[in-house]
Amino acid sequence: MGHSINGTFSIIYTLLGGLGIFFYGMKIMGDSLQSAAGELIRRIINALTTNRILAVLVGTAVTMIVQSSSVTTVMVVGLVNASLMNLVQAIGVIMGANIGTTITGWIISIKVGKYGLLLVALGIFPALFAKNNRWKQVGMTIFGVGLIFVGLELMSAALKPLRGEQAFLDAIAYFNGNHYGSYLASMAMGMLFTMIIQSSSAMLGITIAMATTGVVEFHTAVALVFGSNIGTTITAILACVGGNTNAKRAAFAHAIFNIIGVLVIMIFFPIYIKFIDSIIPGDVYQLDAQGSYAYAATHIATAHTIFNVVATILFLPFVTHLAKLVTWLLPGTSKRNRHLVHLNAASGSLPATDIVQAFEETKKQKDVLTRMYKLVREYLESSHPSHDMFAKIKHYEGVTDNIQKEINLFLGTTMEKTLSHKQAIQVQCLIRLSDELESIGDYLEKLANYKTRSNEILDLSGELGKEFFEFGDAIWQYFENTARGLVDADWHDRSVSQDKSQKLKIWADSIRDRCIERISNKTLDPLTNMTYSDMIVALRKVKSHSVNIAQEISKLKEIPLV
Repeated sequence: MGHSINGTFSIIYTLLGGLGIFFYGMKIMGDSLQSAAGELIRRIINALTTNRILAVLVGTAVTMIVQSSSVTTVMVVGLVNASLMNLVQAIGVIMGANIGTTITGWIISIKVGKYGLLLVALGIFPALFAKNNRWKQVGMTIFGVGLIFVGLELMSAALKPLRGEQAFLDAIAYFNGNHYGSYLASMAMGMLFTMIIQSSSAMLGITIAMATTGVVEFHTAVALVFGSNIGTTITAILACVGGNTNAKRAAFAHAIFNIIGVLVIMIFFPIYIKFIDSIIPGDVYQLDAQGSYAYAATHIATAHTIFNVVATILFLPFVTHLAKLVTWLLPGTSKRNRHLVHLNAASGSLPATDIVQAFEETKKQKDVLTRMYKLVREYLESSHPSHDMFAKIKHYEGVTDNIQKEINLFLGTTMEKTLSHKQAIQVQCLIRLSDELESIGDYLEKLANYKTRSNEILDLSGELGKEFFEFGDAIWQYFENTARGLVDADWHDRSVSQDKSQKLKIWADSIRDRCIERISNKTLDPLTNMTYSDMIVALRKVKSHSVNIAQEISKLKEIPLV
């Protein structure tokens, strides 16, 4: 009895330890591939068009690079949330992600499990000691792949003794049965486990380990993998919580596509299993010298790949219909979202897409300031400014504050991820840009406050007003020219901006001198003059923050976002 308990305990801790190493290997490999391929991923996203076939290819390519369909779908939800991708494109990319994730099965099925430790040894030295960042990432990728195989070997070693344990075989006998009840039960189990561990790749690894050791039958393993195809959609659904309606639609389209595909294939499941067995050489139940079912892994990988490829090809003509279905299921809400529509801080998202989302929100912040200045100018010109106009100016200032706060929080989460040196610089630039834009909003609000407090004594309709609005419009034109770099690829360099800044400084000094003259000549009372002088200072501050914006945009131009 004691031996049995010790044996059971040994199986459990070896299995869990192997699973832990497998998970860690998947994470290291995924992170290092993402870091090394960040630039490529950005270019792939940027090249995306409304062509649905291209969208599928993009989804397949990105998922092959990052080795996780969950990462790709979270990325897509983020891009839809930022209005950088429409729903039809998103569905195409998600379909492609389903194909891309099947590459994991082929990596696992390669008979190099016994070389796992060799790969760990080959990868760890460049990972730790290479000076070049690219070589470091290559080393980490090899190290991660090595850990995946070491983990699989440990799981297989733990599972092998269970073949002789009659109590265990009796417990899972129903799942190994060759009837529809067993198929559906296995599919449900695969779905449940994948929802819990949130990784279809990990579930695939566990399933292949069980099949190669003979713990589960081939048909049971395939049903488990099909179930994991449904379970993996929970990641995208979790990612869209707090997102806009379109992001939720993309996540639900993923779930509907996978559920329909799996339910249809389950109708023909016995025929499909026989078909896979007939096209792949080698008997799935043939034991090798080590006592493993050598051909089981390639059979499972093939079943997984063919299903996802065929399902995508069959669904592709109906992408628009699927988009209409999820739009009908999730109609647009009239309730206004208090959070930023462009930001969706999901833990599985890529730094590359986080940066693109934050950049889009920064452009929105600049647009709010443009509207705010027009309103402030109108407010200052009015002899009887309305309370509603002032309330709207205050609202705009609150919007810029909120954008700045959420960009900081969002990019703070991004900075906790594995970033390349370029990505770290981009994140810092975007945080500073948002801060500078928010400060300009503060000074525009101050101008409105000066008017509110001094409306009876401050008259901007005469010569004083002409001087103020000429200078104010010149300052704002300077801001618009510098901020144009956010959208204009041919934006001028910093030296032009510095030259214009110097001219504005000389202009501001001449206005200050005239203020002193007015006090000496007693042509303006001291209180009005002081208020007017403070308003000129506020405009000078707008210019100073515009100079800082020009500097940050120049840095971003050196490291393009897309």
